[in-house]
Amino acid sequence: MPRPAKGARLHKFSHRPHWYIRDTGQPDQSTGCISRADAEKALAAYIATKGRKSAAADAHEIAVAEVLTIYAEEYAPTVAAPERIGYAIDALLPFWGALKVANVRGETCRRYAKARRTTQGCTDGESRPVSPATVRRELGTLQAALNYCHHEGYILSAPVVTLPDKTAPRERYLTRPEAARLIWAAYRGHKAAHVARFILIGLYTGTRKDALLRMGFAPNTVGGWFDLSNGIMYRMGEGERATNKRRAPAPIPRKLLGHLKRWNAHGARWAVEYQGARVGDIKKGFAKAAAAAGLDNVTPHTLKHTAITWALQGGADKWHVAGFFSTSIETIERVYGHHAPDHMESAKNALDGVSRAANRYK
Repeated sequence: MPRPAKGARLHKFSHRPHWYIRDTGQPDQSTGCISRADAEKALAAYIATKGRKSAAADAHEIAVAEVLTIYAEEYAPTVAAPERIGYAIDALLPFWGALKVANVRGETCRRYAKARRTTQGCTDGESRPVSPATVRRELGTLQAALNYCHHEGYILSAPVVTLPDKTAPRERYLTRPEAARLIWAAYRGHKAAHVARFILIGLYTGTRKDALLRMGFAPNTVGGWFDLSNGIMYRMGEGERATNKRRAPAPIPRKLLGHLKRWNAHGARWAVEYQGARVGDIKKGFAKAAAAAGLDNVTPHTLKHTAITWALQGGADKWHVAGFFSTSIETIERVYGHHAPDHMESAKNALDGVSRAANRYK
């Protein structure tokens, strides 16, 4: 039985001053370094570029798997949520991994969309197609990886990835009776009180799920915090990397502030905690509460959608809503604008003016 390969490593010949890199199946390569510390840097550079061409590769010469690997190793660690890139790459590799970059075209992208399935939420080993929005996000990661490798000189050109059409914005939001049923369903079980707190904060602040679950009652490096003395919520923690998901500070609504002060006075350190520990995921508990309340098509993100919808229906200015909920004015107008009282108001007024003018000539 052959001995397992040791991989790349440093080697020092007794009769030579420099350190060498020794790798299975490769000739010994001098680092040109006398000191061990400098030689280790040369070894790290060798391992990082091992098997990769120094010149840009043609689309027919490089596999999609290598493009995704480069993107994961070099770019993903620089973003705030590298695990999201990891999830997309895990989904892409089974279909795309063995294909060459030259195979990335409209036909293969559409074939991937048809073939992409998941077993999540299924029983008895069955699977179901994923949503077009999920396919779009995953193929978007493929496009980003291709663009990165082209920009960094790994490939000569980056083909265009054909994405599924954008899906229409979700219209589902909770009515006030539905929200009350959801909170009550969460409070009924003593083990689900933390879910009720999550729902309350989500409805009052519209904070995204991940950011909300990291919020505490004091400054921290995990996420944001509620400044109860000054009535300000900071959605971003100390030292956290800024992302394209806006998380600007905002005043705490008066009714929510009362709840937060009471929870903190009873010893809570985190906004959403269970047995003194911060809750990392709310997905299962939220789903159980929604089912108990008899609500369909409701997810944690529905709370943000509901909060913004209620604010606009209450007559809040769109610019103020955008600032409070850390959402762009473009998104407010595109997704939620039809809930505002002044929606299409100028068109209606113009038509009213035409009607009045027409009446004068009857």
